[in-house]
Amino acid sequence: MLALALLTAPALADSNLPAAKWANEQLPDPGQEAAAKNLMLTIRCIVCQGQSIADSDAELAGDMRAMVRTRIAAGEKPEAIRKWLIERYGQWVSYKPLVEPLTWPLWFAPLILLGVGALVARGRFRKHR
Repeated sequence: MLALALLTAPALADSNLPAAKWANEQLPDPGQEAAAKNLMLTIRCIVCQGQSIADSDAELAGDMRAMVRTRIAAGEKPEAIRKWLIERYGQWVSYKPLVEPLTWPLWFAPLILLGVGALVARGRFRKHR
């Protein structure tokens, strides 16, 4: 009985409600739809975590797509929507982290590691000469 309950639980995870109006429909204005699509590609799905909300089939991602399209259609700027999403869900939701003291290691660690690697390689090549 427990195994049956565990196997059927994922099937019951989504609601039976219809998708929000703009979850899977494009905006009539091509410029607004392009702005919405560009923003949706930079926002991480909270459920899938490895996909943007533009690519995710999760119900929550559909709700987020609908919200983005609704706000774009109302005239709100994409950066204002991004800021609101980050305030609501945290910096993690954005595929484009801000350059601020908290994220400096993300931006500068690769450069530092490349420099250290170059120094190590240089030292090794000098020994072999």
